[in-house]
Amino acid sequence: MNGQVKFIISQKHSSEQIESQEWKKIDRAFKQFVGLDHIKDALKSLAAWAVVNQKRKEFGLKTEKQSHHMLFYGNPGTGKTTAARIMADLLKELNILEKGHLVEAERADLVGEYIGHTAVKTRELIKRAEGGILFIDEAYSLSRGGEKDFGREAIDTLVKHMEDRSGHFICILAGYKREMHGFLRMNTGLKSRFAHILYFPDYSLQDLNTIAVNMFYSKDYQLSRHASERLLRSMREMDDVSGNGRFVRNLTEFIIRSQAVRLLKCEELTKKDCMMISEDDVVKGIEKYKKEKQDQ
Repeated sequence: MNGQVKFIISQKHSSEQIESQEWKKIDRAFKQFVGLDHIKDALKSLAAWAVVNQKRKEFGLKTEKQSHHMLFYGNPGTGKTTAARIMADLLKELNILEKGHLVEAERADLVGEYIGHTAVKTRELIKRAEGGILFIDEAYSLSRGGEKDFGREAIDTLVKHMEDRSGHFICILAGYKREMHGFLRMNTGLKSRFAHILYFPDYSLQDLNTIAVNMFYSKDYQLSRHASERLLRSMREMDDVSGNGRFVRNLTEFIIRSQAVRLLKCEELTKKDCMMISEDDVVKGIEKYKKEKQDQ
């Protein structure tokens, strides 16, 4: 009897450790995802639900049929692709997805040039995505050709396979909010296939600054205190801050190039020199960024 009690306690302790490890994986996956707390919470809960549902199945308990297909609304550069990539990696780590790869697609990858070609292209794309996530950006472009456009065939084929192959791949459709509402009306069964609809708002100025700092850090650069202060102040003063990550990525590249020009004028370089971004690098990088924007 004592041995049996010890065994049960041991098993319970082991189970709690496993569950704790799973949650740590989920929490860790979104550590570098800046801002958008409601998005992180929603995706974390989706992953947790998938893990617990899997455990219930192992215990012989009743489980719900889960749909992980998602709709992402928001402007370009607001983290939609990044969120999809994080989910692909995470669900692979949690053994929910077999491969965990992300297949990015657009209209040209699905729509063919003649009758029957579109269905073939769409099925091939879905096959490539099996075990992972199919991410279709600007999905509303599939509905722009009108009644006789082959985009309708792509939508119909996609809807069918999202139901028939549910559990084998996850489909995420992304695009602007208004355009996506119109797109969903193209097929009566389309909206019902998506259990998770998430809106990605533009980043705040503080979030954009954090993204910039993280980008420098990920590339082994460091901002001096004055450089960091100048960057935030300059971003606040700029007229074309559109609240998205693409703007930040372009800006950091200009600053890094300015640092490179400065460093090559030095006779000798140290490791610290190559890492440090100065205030002057930020000023000149932003000046060049603004000039290029004006010339476009």
